[in-house]
Amino acid sequence: MAIQWFPGHMHLTKKAIIERLKDTDVVIEMLDARLPGSSANPMLAQLTGSKPKLKILNKQDLADPARTEQWLAHYNSQPATRAIGLDASETAPAQRLIKACRELAPLRGGMVKPLRVLICGIPNVGKSTLINTLTGKKAAKTGDEPGITKLEQRIALAQDFYLFDTPGMLWPRISVEQSGYNLAASGAVGRNALDEEEVALELLDYVRAHYPGHLEARFKLEDIAGLSTDELLTAIGRKRGAVLSGGRIHLQKVGEIVMHEFRHTGLGRITLESPEEFQAWCAAAEASDAEREQAKQARNKKRKGPGKNAAPASEDDPDADDDQ
Repeated sequence: MAIQWFPGHMHLTKKAIIERLKDTDVVIEMLDARLPGSSANPMLAQLTGSKPKLKILNKQDLADPARTEQWLAHYNSQPATRAIGLDASETAPAQRLIKACRELAPLRGGMVKPLRVLICGIPNVGKSTLINTLTGKKAAKTGDEPGITKLEQRIALAQDFYLFDTPGMLWPRISVEQSGYNLAASGAVGRNALDEEEVALELLDYVRAHYPGHLEARFKLEDIAGLSTDELLTAIGRKRGAVLSGGRIHLQKVGEIVMHEFRHTGLGRITLESPEEFQAWCAAAEASDAEREQAKQARNKKRKGPGKNAAPASEDDPDADDDQ
């Protein structure tokens, strides 16, 4: 599922981040603890380069604690990077990010050299809720739909600590298929860019493989191992009364139910990827993109042909006989 959902305000956000980075000491990237790899923006990694980074695994109270520890260890092993788990609604843990940022930029601080921190993340990851917790007031709007924050905001968390908030931003093309499904399941992608039934089927397939007891308990089902994923979705629809005339199941409605249960921890504390799984998905996506690019170049070369103005093939050209 290669999702492409990049509204106009995200283009503006990218430009604002590029401009702000010139004067930024530390970059905070908020991640969804239920999908820490998929919610990390590769475009942001390119833009920020070697800047010190603080990775915040937000919504850790919704995620599998054992897997959260794996992801924290993964990110903490990277250079110039710190990672902490966080539930943005808790005031005391939220203060840890200020300390972590100061440790990442020990030469900044005081009124002469205030610490300048940029906070970024995908839509609906909880940035605004965190900022409101830090400031003790509603400095930022919150909501359960992506794209609530539309403008950059500067917030003084201390006399020498300035936090610059930016709107949530995805990247133009999400080529890692599993990441696309996970982002859609979490609510980071606008509804017009996804198919609820398709996303729910992928979500159920993963949860059944790793957390089967969660599904059986929540939907009061037995022996789900004997069901196909489509049969499982249908069974959930019957349990929840999503039945149309003639006994047909309203599959889109069931998809919405399954995603709602996941987003609001009705299914229990679940994490949809491990560091090893995510790295494997990325490697597969890179290989697929490379094959696609090679095929595209081959088609272009075949279409172009030798041409009247084509230069003669060199004896050292490894592709000299390709069109023979």
